[in-house]
This record gives sequence, structure tokens and C-alpha cells, in this order.
Amino acid sequence: MSEFTTRPEILGTFGVVTSTHWIASAVGMSILEKGGNAFDAAVATGFVLQVVEPHLCGPGGDMPAIIYSKKTDKVEVICAQGPAPAGATIEHYTAEGLKLIPGDGLLSTVIPGAFDGWMLMLLEYGTMSVREVLEPAIYYAEHGHPVLPRVSATIKGLADFFAKEWPTSHETWLPGGSAPEPHSNFRNPVLAETWKRIISEAEAVTGRDNQVQAARDAFYRGFVAEAIDTYLKTAEVMDASGQKHKGVLTADDMANWSATIEAPQTFDYHDWTVAKTPAWGQGPVLLQSLALLKGFDLGAMDQAGPDFIHHVVEAMKLAYADREVYYGDPEFGQIPTEVLLSESYNAERRKLIGANASMELRPGTIPGYERQVDATMAMLSEFSGKGSVYEPTMAHLTEKKGDTVHIDVIDRWGNMVSTTPSGGWLQSSPIVPGLGFALNSRAQMFWLKDGLPTSLAPGKRPRTTLTPSLALYQGRPTLAFGTPGGDQQDQWQLPFFLRYVHHGKNLQASIDAPLFHTTHFPGSFYPRTSEPGHIMVEAGFGEATIADLRRRGHQVTVADHWTVGRLTAARRDADGLLRAAATPRLMQAYAVGR
Repeated sequence: MSEFTTRPEILGTFGVVTSTHWIASAVGMSILEKGGNAFDAAVATGFVLQVVEPHLCGPGGDMPAIIYSKKTDKVEVICAQGPAPAGATIEHYTAEGLKLIPGDGLLSTVIPGAFDGWMLMLLEYGTMSVREVLEPAIYYAEHGHPVLPRVSATIKGLADFFAKEWPTSHETWLPGGSAPEPHSNFRNPVLAETWKRIISEAEAVTGRDNQVQAARDAFYRGFVAEAIDTYLKTAEVMDASGQKHKGVLTADDMANWSATIEAPQTFDYHDWTVAKTPAWGQGPVLLQSLALLKGFDLGAMDQAGPDFIHHVVEAMKLAYADREVYYGDPEFGQIPTEVLLSESYNAERRKLIGANASMELRPGTIPGYERQVDATMAMLSEFSGKGSVYEPTMAHLTEKKGDTVHIDVIDRWGNMVSTTPSGGWLQSSPIVPGLGFALNSRAQMFWLKDGLPTSLAPGKRPRTTLTPSLALYQGRPTLAFGTPGGDQQDQWQLPFFLRYVHHGKNLQASIDAPLFHTTHFPGSFYPRTSEPGHIMVEAGFGEATIADLRRRGHQVTVADHWTVGRLTAARRDADGLLRAAATPRLMQAYAVGR
């Protein structure tokens, strides 16, 4: 008898799509059915997720993708993480009375990157037109989609705040004055019109590539940028600091930026090579964790036992401590990634993993970076404790911070996409009048202290938590995977990957297995809190394992069954067989394929 899983591992040879919402996965599959490739399917899926999961991503958000193109035979990263605007200086923000950048509102906005990232993917790797990839999203925005219960709850929780402080959001999310009920049919006609206008401007020129470029221009140098610029010139809105602030983003910022294609950061682990974003994202923490864990016999450990959890958590604590000190936009300073992934560095760091839970944040000290380590640790001791730096009067907003979505696609030719779009949530920022979408709040990941890799500076990319994964088996692109979850993204992907590599379970069984994560290190989101020694584990691990973790000194919170993790994954075998799986948690992610 094969092991019971919550759903079958999807198998086929034509194509597989897996995402955090069943409608989006079905749309991606429909694109493959029409002859599109994995890139076309990912783009269409991404735009649909902006409609059906508006509390998790939106058109004003950001998007990193790791892709494998059969045509070029290369694994590459698409960086659609917009940088800070020209007016986003530490001096300006501190003059506004801020010690931390709020988690919402207009000051937390960077250049919206997602749209250009999707268009770049379509232009360079896709085959379809702007119309073909946007039409499914337009359909759901115009004709409606069933509201997820969490979307309904989020809107209801913000109803009074929207009415009082963000009237444009109230108009969009509470049409007629009331929040949509769970599973009711919800429309966003203004957003549909925005996309229709982009299509009409694209189709004013001939040729697919020219049309994609015209769509990019309409967004970044045309009517969309103008609408954002006009709104931000006068808008002054309440945010989580408890004060009203104006934004600093302008049409000029948008006009002068575009998404980029770059090389991934990789690490070899047994027969696998894992590709992640460079250190402008948190991706290398998964690679650092693997580098540390390489020295332990994880295959001999019970994948649901205390030894496995303890070693993985302690390795992650060390990797995330280094994230705090060393990661940031590589265009603004030297990131010592090679050292951080080297065996000599990790052999020393590995000695810190002892029998008991560590309560300290312990970054490594790389020669030449001593001052940076000291400055970061001094700042963290001042700013990130349990609870916030100052009690925000808008705490209810902070509690409703958004999350993220994820998409994995593999087509019959072997093209692969792993992408984690986010930002521009309905709760992040007010709706821009006339566009039907909100801006993002990614700037909250910057610090308002000089001299750090993550210090706020114009043109700098915030250290995003978005971290898709693509893994090669014996040099062959094989596995695309990822999850929403902020700081938890790599923490949920790591045990999934380790179980898959060491224990031979199929994708669905590896995703179904109980999950855990730590909040030991400072969070990337406002108000940047940390809980030393804390881990959250699903109840499915059982009482004996949980008791053993507590004996080792871990501060354990037990989460209900099926509540931790949002993973999806897809695989292509050497013989062309395709596989896909999606988490049953939240009961909305779905894998499809044939």
C-alpha cells in the first residue's frame, strides 16, 4: 500500500501548474492547453492571483522568479523587486518623526515591480500576446470571483478604518458600504478597465514584442504612472505609526526603472544544486542552512522527530543571523556570499549547533566586516524586542499585514517557473483612484540607520522575503518549489526539501508532513519583533517530540494540525514525466496537470 496523502501527487507528461488558489492553477493549465508555454502560463496565473487573492498580492506589488528556459538551457532570476524612490532618504523619513518605516501607508511604498517583471517574462521567454495573458484576470475582475473567507474577514476587520482613513479602499472593497461575504461573487470593475486600457494601448502598435513593450510603457511611462503620481502629490494618509504621511514615489521614479534578468545564487547539496535569488532577497539563507546541515547525517534522523527539528532550527538561527548582518542589495555594497557558503566558514559555524536551543542571535564575523557586525547588532538590540518599539495606535493594521502567493509551472518542453509574487495587498496601502489597485509596503524592510546593507537609500532594493526555489538534480533542472509566508518562506521550504532529498517521499507526502519554524531572529516586517528561542510546531509531530524539544530548551508554541506552511512544488523527471503537488492547508492551493 502506498502512503496516504491528502491529495494525489499529480502526474502527467503534457504540463503541470500548481499555485496557492485553484482558479489560478486552472487558468495556468488553460494557457498550456491553448499552446502557451510555462512562461505564458505563469504570467496569466500571476495576474489572476492579483484578483482572487487580493489580500496576498496585487498589481502594485513585487515579484521574483527563478526560471529555466529550454531554449537557452539556463537557470536565471527575474528581479521585479522595485527599488526605493529618489525621495526615500533616511533624512526625510526621520524628519517625519519615524524610527521605523511603517508596515503600510504611502511612505512604505517602493516602485511597483510586478507588472514589469511579468511583461519581461512574457517578452523574453513567452509566446503569447498581452491580451491572451491578461484576459483571464480581466474576466474575474469584471464578472466576479468567489471571495475567500480570509479576504472577507480582512475587509470586515478594516471596514471602519477604510471608511475613516482610506476612502478609496472603502469604495473598492466595500461597494455599497458592506464587506463581501465569504464565497459571494466579488468584482473589481475599475481594475478590469485598467487592464483593458493597457491592452488597447499595447494593440495600438503591431508585433507581439512591440505590444509587450507598449504595455510596459503604459504602466511605467503612461496613464498608470500618471494616476499614481497625481494621487501621491496630494494624498496624506494614516499608517501604522499612528500619524498621517505623504508618499515620495513619483512618475519619474517609475519611468526610469525596469525589471532585470540576472544569475541565481546556487549551492550544491548531495546530488542537488539549489538555485535562489542573490542577497537582495533572503534566498541565500536556505543555501546557508544547507551548507551547515551538510555536516550532519539527516538521512538517519526521523523526519518527524526532535533531532531533525532541532538541527534544522539551530542551523536556520545561524543562517538568519547572518542574513541580518550581511544581506542587502549587492549593487550598494559587497555581500560576502561566497564566504557565507564556503565549507571553511560553515565548519566553524556548525560547531555552534549544540545539544540545547540557542537563545542568542549569533552572526559570524567575516574579516573586514567587523564594524558592520557591531553596527547591526547594536541597532538590533535597540530596535527589535518582543513587542514594538512604540505602541502604534494603528496596531490593528499591523496585525493584518499581508502575505504572499506562489506559482510553479512546468510545460511539456521542460521549461520551468518558480515565482513568489507579493505586495500591493488590499491592506497595505489605499487604492489609487481610477486604477483599482493599491501600492506596496516593501520599504518597511529598510532600516533608518546609516551604514548597513539594509539602510534606506534611493534606488536600493529592499531585502525582500520573497524567495522562490529551483533545484537541479545531477545538473538537470528538476524541481520548482516555494511558499508564501514572509520570514517563514525558506523555513518551510527547507524541511520540505530535506525530506524530499533524504527520505524518498513523493512531493505530496513531503508537503503534507508536519511543519515548524522559528521567530528567534528579528522579523522583516514592521514592527520588527523577535522571540529568542521560540519555535512553532504543528500538533502533528506528537506529544513526545514536542516534550523532547522543550527539554532541549526550545520555547515551543503548538499550532493546530494543518495550519503551518503553504508549499507547492512541481518536478520533471529525466524521462519527461511531470509531477506536482500543493498544500491542503487553508484549503485553497491546488495542483493540476495531465
